[in-house]
Amino acid sequence: MYPAEMVAPMKEELTGAGFEQLVTAEEVDATLAKEGTTFLVINSVCGCAARNARPAASHSVENASKKPDNIVTVFAGVDAEAVNQARKYTLPYPPSSPSMGLFKDGKLVHFLERHHIEGNTAQDISENLQAAFEQFC
Repeated sequence: MYPAEMVAPMKEELTGAGFEQLVTAEEVDATLAKEGTTFLVINSVCGCAARNARPAASHSVENASKKPDNIVTVFAGVDAEAVNQARKYTLPYPPSSPSMGLFKDGKLVHFLERHHIEGNTAQDISENLQAAFEQFC
């Protein structure tokens, strides 16, 4: 577990962009049970989260012509209960952070694993997400 004061700025990058921070399994279940679309970011402290994932997530939501109904985040290595519950919804994909999933009516319809994030630019990731929003939102 990482100290809360260390990850606060990393959480703020997404919550400041309008993402709701989920910290309990119940919050994850309630959010992913909603009708409509939900964009979930599994945040982390790694360099590819800072360089690519968080900027891409924020940019994709800000610039999409169609937007998810809900945008939420959980933080790996910090909010273990929420992350473990969120990862149940992203099966059959193995645990991966950072990662991002788009859900429609509670079902996973698009997922980016860490290997889709590292080595790609934030712009490329944002375009991938916006295409998914266009298709499913």
